[in-house]
Amino acid sequence: MRRQARELAFQLIFERLFTENLKPLDEEFFVSLKKEESKDFCKQIITAFVENRKEIEDIIGQNLIGYEFNRVYKVDLALIMEAITEIKYLKSPIPVVINEVVNLSKEYSTEKSSKFINGVLSSICKKL
Repeated sequence: MRRQARELAFQLIFERLFTENLKPLDEEFFVSLKKEESKDFCKQIITAFVENRKEIEDIIGQNLIGYEFNRVYKVDLALIMEAITEIKYLKSPIPVVINEVVNLSKEYSTEKSSKFINGVLSSICKKL
């Protein structure tokens, strides 16, 4: 149930990395989520991300060792942003979120991305 909500949230965050002035989310974005609880969870993630995007970007930038923020693969960046949003602002369990995001990276990103994402999130979670 929450996996689908996280996946959609990741996709919507990814979209926001390329487009500055997006209109507020309409119900049409959430049609793929069958349960109302999943829709609400996804909306909470997106709302928290939009409200805290600058702080999330700062957190990531401070924890990228050997990488520049603007050079991180956008899929990986969106996954990391989704995870931080959930962990910091929705207080979701850290191991669950990291596991879900790493699994999504195996589906949407490169072969090495899961290790990169896991490392960045582990570093960030130690400091939160």
